Amino acid sequence: MERLGSFIFRNRKWVLIIWLTAIVIFGFFALKLPTVLSGNGFEYKGEYNQTRKLLEVDFHHPKSTIILLFQKDRAISNAEFQQFIQNTFHKLRNFDEARDITSPFDSKGMFKDEYAYGLLTFDKKAESLGKEISKLKKILKNKQGLKVTMTGEPIIVQDLNIASQEDLEKAEMIGLPIALVVLILAFGGLVAAALPIVIGIVSILITMGTVYFFSFRVDLTIFILNIVPMIGLALSIDFALLFINRYKEELQSKSVQEAIEMTIRTAGRSIIFSGLCVFIGLSGLWFIKIDIFQNVALGGMLVVLISGISALSFLPSILGLLGKNINKLSVIRVSKQKDSIWYRFAKLVMNHPIVMALLALFILLAGLVPVKQMVLSIPGTDSLPAKYPSRVALETYQEQFISNEKSDDKKVMFVLKTNGPVTEKNNFNKVSKIIHTLEKEDLVHFVFSPFTASNIKNDEQLYQLLLLGDKGSVAPLKEYFIRDNKMLLEVYLKTGEHSSKARQWVRNWSQKKLGIQAFIGGPIKFEQEIFDEIYQKAPYGLLLIFLSTLIILMAAFRSLLIPLKAILMNMLSLACTFGVVVWIFQQGHLGIVPVDIALILPVFVFSLVFGLSMDYEVFLISRIQEFYLTTGDNTLATISGLTFTSKIITSAAAIMIVVTGAFAFTGVMPVKQLGVGIAIAIFIDATIVRMVLVPALMRLLGDWNWWFFGYHFKRVKKHGRKPA
Repeated sequence: MERLGSFIFRNRKWVLIIWLTAIVIFGFFALKLPTVLSGNGFEYKGEYNQTRKLLEVDFHHPKSTIILLFQKDRAISNAEFQQFIQNTFHKLRNFDEARDITSPFDSKGMFKDEYAYGLLTFDKKAESLGKEISKLKKILKNKQGLKVTMTGEPIIVQDLNIASQEDLEKAEMIGLPIALVVLILAFGGLVAAALPIVIGIVSILITMGTVYFFSFRVDLTIFILNIVPMIGLALSIDFALLFINRYKEELQSKSVQEAIEMTIRTAGRSIIFSGLCVFIGLSGLWFIKIDIFQNVALGGMLVVLISGISALSFLPSILGLLGKNINKLSVIRVSKQKDSIWYRFAKLVMNHPIVMALLALFILLAGLVPVKQMVLSIPGTDSLPAKYPSRVALETYQEQFISNEKSDDKKVMFVLKTNGPVTEKNNFNKVSKIIHTLEKEDLVHFVFSPFTASNIKNDEQLYQLLLLGDKGSVAPLKEYFIRDNKMLLEVYLKTGEHSSKARQWVRNWSQKKLGIQAFIGGPIKFEQEIFDEIYQKAPYGLLLIFLSTLIILMAAFRSLLIPLKAILMNMLSLACTFGVVVWIFQQGHLGIVPVDIALILPVFVFSLVFGLSMDYEVFLISRIQEFYLTTGDNTLATISGLTFTSKIITSAAAIMIVVTGAFAFTGVMPVKQLGVGIAIAIFIDATIVRMVLVPALMRLLGDWNWWFFGYHFKRVKKHGRKPA
């Protein structure tokens, strides 16, 4: 590490030139990243996708649909309303991008009171309709008392992209100024305080530019716009904060070159180990084969890597040029007294370790009580802020035109595939048996099938109708339900999405042996596959994280108990975090309208925070270890380590909380929950765990903290002391 410090100092100008070149190149592509992002990232190659493709190819279902919702004021006459709708569709007559255009005059039930709706169907995915939507915005115009609003999946996807960019800007406007204030309080000067912000912005810019090139190989979710800055800014500032703090300490007694070499050897080592912990924490997401988890793993791991490299090369090159000017533009005087508040606090914890440990454990255990009530759901339209017209229009459309019993969230699509045409007697008997079995299920409200559509209950009568019936009357029935050897069924359940009973029902039917092949789709099937993938694969990620973290910390500290304590305390603090999040969002406290917890939250918060919180563990224990190796006194080393690192850990945590917590003021609900969840987790970890529980346990366990398969006893013998 010293050689690295010496190399960077000698070549600091060239290192800086390389970084500035990278900033220009990758910054250009970072600006293009929003144009290649789409969707909420919940894509999974399972039975749901197979069924959707069958519906699109064989039954000609559109890949996407835009709903035009028309609304009039009560003062407007029905004649004026109808004329407005006719004029609108007249303007759409040359809109060739749509596969089909359906006006309210083409079908019954598309008018209701002051509302009406039309449909535009497309053979392109929702996320690929940007140009078409832009063209429609130019065509569709409102009049006084008359309004037409676009909604549906394509519009929701585009609005989520816009909302995510607005949220990012809002979070940065809130987080960066406050982070700068915290840094000024930590360092006392503007030059030292500004550097971590610069490092954070550079790391994010280069990461987002790098992520752009992955868009040619993988689908990237719009949430990556929030995730990369959230992780990158917080982590980069943390690394820079630790590095600059140690550099300023060393500069008091060493030359600039020696200070940089020593800082890279000590703080640089901590950055590498803590970065590894975060990197591995995010790598656990690779096991879950869902786009959003893969995206976050990709973006998160890249930003961790780039943040670490910038902290160990870009930052030292700047410090090498600044030299002692790092202390310029001093704003406040930073206290250097040994008898500081941190020293007194450390002595308090050391003098009362049992009381402090029990108090910390009581708070953590009390916080995790609400966890058992957690209800998880996949983010949908309600992810959008309530003010967005597309969300309002969709909710109005569903309320006015879709009955509760026939809502999409209760619909399960079945495609039954037979050997040979469905209209063969033997095949027809097989599908009829399945239909009747479905109708008898307790959870099934009704089945929309050829039986219900024709109002025929007798199997033989329906078979004769399909085989020999009048072509004019039978054609619509066959057109909708039958394609050669495939039959379509729509099954409506008594409960819908977010219901464990509904998910279990489709899971059971997917596993049943029916005598013919059955493909199941619909929102409930989609949700069931996503839940199953997470529940089945997440344990592998957790195992990787636990084992890797254990090995890394064992290698870093030559200790067995310290890594085990770190893992157990992280799990406890995260469980407490989830309890607080449930209390805020699901139970509706602090002015929040009650809402289910986004399915991504527990996985993301665990993967992100488990690694991020190890920063503080590494920062604290590294310094304690330095003092212990010098003195051989565990209690003195713990007090000294806590005194020297408390301020920097508190400052780092405050910045992390500000940067991630700023997303609490944004509109996209999953991002809001994620920001709040990470902020709470960091607060709990940096205060209750790292400042109280860790040192209290260090005091109680004494020299046994440093036992490492016999290694401790040799060191103790050398110091002439007995093991505790």
